[in-house]
Amino acid sequence: MKFKRSILSLLIALAATLAGNAQLRDVTTVNPLSPNKSGYNMVVYEYESVDIRPQFPGGERSMINFINETREYPYNAYRLHIQGRVLCSFVVGTDGKLFNIQVIRSSGDETLDREAMRVISRMPRWSVGKIQNNKVNVRCVLPIAFRL
Repeated sequence: MKFKRSILSLLIALAATLAGNAQLRDVTTVNPLSPNKSGYNMVVYEYESVDIRPQFPGGERSMINFINETREYPYNAYRLHIQGRVLCSFVVGTDGKLFNIQVIRSSGDETLDREAMRVISRMPRWSVGKIQNNKVNVRCVLPIAFRL
């Protein structure tokens, strides 16, 4: 009897540990079709906490090439020699589409921030993140650099 109880408590502890490894985040997303722009909550996992992480098609090197080909230096920032790095976050949905694109840390120039968000919004669908072979929404953070 004691042996069964100890195994049961060990299994419960193991399940709690496994469940605690996946960091959840509640995200409120605005429904653009709603007349009052009301939001709804969804569960989003952090990038480091999923079993299979979302990935840009072709990998990291392809993503860097895409950013370099898509990014256009804003004219006024170029003319004034403004440089910086924009730290953006976005969610890779269960269908691979990117949404909820936000600037986490600004470069200090609004035009660079807008350009970084535009580049991310143009990205193709990513491979989806998974936990125990189930597709989940995953939050990713990506820096976009602007250097002259």
